[in-house]
Amino acid sequence: MHKTPRLAGPWVNVYQPQPATYPGPDSPTFRAGQRYESWVPNDFTVLAGPDGRWHALGITHPEGGATVHEAEWLAFHAAAPVGAFAEHLHVGAWEQMPHLLPPGERPGERPELWAPFCYAHEDTYYLYYGPTEMRLATSNDLYHWQPQGVVFGGEEGARDPCVVWHHGRHLMVYIAGHTLYARESDDLRHWDERRVIYTLDRPGSPESPYLVLRPEGNYLFYCIYDGTNTDYDDRTSVLFSETVDFTQAPVVAELRAHAPEVICDECGDWYLASVERPYRGVSVAPLAWV
Repeated sequence: MHKTPRLAGPWVNVYQPQPATYPGPDSPTFRAGQRYESWVPNDFTVLAGPDGRWHALGITHPEGGATVHEAEWLAFHAAAPVGAFAEHLHVGAWEQMPHLLPPGERPGERPELWAPFCYAHEDTYYLYYGPTEMRLATSNDLYHWQPQGVVFGGEEGARDPCVVWHHGRHLMVYIAGHTLYARESDDLRHWDERRVIYTLDRPGSPESPYLVLRPEGNYLFYCIYDGTNTDYDDRTSVLFSETVDFTQAPVVAELRAHAPEVICDECGDWYLASVERPYRGVSVAPLAWV
């Protein structure tokens, strides 16, 4: 029998973006080398690093562009102080680090860097990001990254990856168009053919899938965008399935989070993280499985 994920406490705004210099290249609104006071974060990833700190990496750009996605060409990086996850759940506790992977550090790639997801395996960190071509950068410390190029691509704007270990293989779920797909890999660089795991059956686009594997079954978190609840929609649905096929899966919970990230910390406690809603930056709330 499935359990129901529920928020078990208030949101805490742990990271708030700080003023920073935009590295370029120039966009219609923003200029390389110019300092901008206000930055907008979006889809992100959270994980424990080798330095004893928890880290968040995600989309960012200066506020005030002509379009909502203008200059989404680099990643923000925030880190908690050294220590357990629960020790640093208070306002502004996470420190802003230098931005990561601007276009100048990714020669030959399209400039957009959307919805990065970081996966740790054998002392290497694998950062996957879209859109359209699913690309990869690797790191040993989460601070210095080496682009590795395209791992697959060309699929209706493939984006929003999430990678888990499943039955002895690496499994990636991601979005292209109105559909969620899965691919599997043995080496994190070569991926099998895609298969459909869920297609949205109502107007709008699914976004930011996050797959949680638990003893009782599998939970797929995703939020939706349909133009009715701002560009940072915080309506998250949770589906349950005993397999990784959610085509007929029931909705077991509706939560208020944008680009949801599910965290199980070093103590086995669960949290849900959200970006831009309900506060600018990254917010965290305890998550219970009822």
